Amino acid sequence: MEAITNFFTAIDDVMYYPILIIVLAAAGLFFTFRTKFAQIRLFGTACKLIVEKPASQQKVSSFQALMVSTASRVGTGNIVGVSTAICLGGPGACFWMWLMCIIGASSAFIESTLAQIFKQKDKNGNSYGGPAYYIEKALKLPVIAGVFCVFLIATYAFGFNLLCSYNLQSSFQIYSFYDDTWTPLIVGGVLAVAVGFCVLGGGSRIIKLTEKVVPVMGIAYVLISLIIIFAHITYVPQAFADIFKDAFNFRAIFGGLSGSCMVYGIKRGLYSNEAGVGSAPNASASADVTHPVKQGLVQTISVYIDTMLLCTATALMCLCSGVENLESLSGAPYVQSAVSTVFGTAGPVFITVAMVLFAFTTLIGNLYYVDNALAYLNKKRPPSKKFMTFFYIACIIVIFVGAVTPMDLAWTMADITMGGMTLINIPCCLILSGIAIKALRDFESQKKRKLNPEFKARNIGLDDSKLSFWK
Repeated sequence: MEAITNFFTAIDDVMYYPILIIVLAAAGLFFTFRTKFAQIRLFGTACKLIVEKPASQQKVSSFQALMVSTASRVGTGNIVGVSTAICLGGPGACFWMWLMCIIGASSAFIESTLAQIFKQKDKNGNSYGGPAYYIEKALKLPVIAGVFCVFLIATYAFGFNLLCSYNLQSSFQIYSFYDDTWTPLIVGGVLAVAVGFCVLGGGSRIIKLTEKVVPVMGIAYVLISLIIIFAHITYVPQAFADIFKDAFNFRAIFGGLSGSCMVYGIKRGLYSNEAGVGSAPNASASADVTHPVKQGLVQTISVYIDTMLLCTATALMCLCSGVENLESLSGAPYVQSAVSTVFGTAGPVFITVAMVLFAFTTLIGNLYYVDNALAYLNKKRPPSKKFMTFFYIACIIVIFVGAVTPMDLAWTMADITMGGMTLINIPCCLILSGIAIKALRDFESQKKRKLNPEFKARNIGLDDSKLSFWK
């Protein structure tokens, strides 16, 4: 197992440094300057667009598409990912998360705008799409689109589910009954059975219940974080000082870059907000809007909610608590220890409950998330019921294995599969960015004339005969 972990860790290290760090930073800065800081400049407009209603009640609204993409972003990564970054990389990881969030929001804008422009129409008149479709339709590269779908399936059906299962079982480590051998097996088994029951056709009520409970739990988590931060309010200035001091300790960073706060901040930030990964555009394409840029701007809000709100809440809660960020506490135990400073023994229990709910909905969402990619690979037709049963059983096995997988291997596999998606999506977005920029100019031009922007493909030089919408 150690040899396997070392092998994939070596791939992971090279993938993120220097490749992905350069690609993400260069692309994010390029998009930021090309759009003239649209993710910041048009923040107010984006907030207003969230409440804009679709033309028909049967259509998917911007808000609904935002909630779908936010639900896929928000999960155990907001708790465990941030904790892991701080414990292994240092407090400075928070700064690099914030920086990549602001820069990455421009990537989220570009990819979601492109997904809207090149979205497809189903037999009921509803829309669907994502990176695979703008890669195929705009770049004429169906093979690359297929490879992207393979990476998406590997990420959401394998890498993320493996990690999510591990993250959940790690939240039990703080309890006295935890046993290194049996507890992961029991947690993995129960989780695999519960998810299997739902995805194989028996748990629609459970899914509906958790979908209602999880937003409430998310709000409760932020409130708990604020209570802990205010309880240790005198430590807040020191927490920010530690973040910025560590973030700019370049001697330490370049002395061991693969394990530095910068690399951990970028890795965990990308895992958490998924900006530029190519996942959110699948949700963005379903929204019914009058102009593609509207949904592009709305998706920048999702990135901010994830990182600037939820990840920051976790970071400040931990750093202000007085609990030392030891490597041995990496993951859920660090957050649970921080919460216990105010809420005592009830604190770790709350985090465990939150982790159970976040993990369960994330696992269910991940399995349904790959449907679009599977359909694309199957000549744009839904796979057979027999194939899907086999596929779900394989995914359930992955969930069980994830609970007993070493921490380093679980994070590494998720990083690699997600990195593969990103390294396909970002270059394609760079090539096609001119289309999104023209759409942004068209949007702003209409806004200046006090119009409700409506998009026509021919207005920016696109051949509308090859598009399903915008004619």
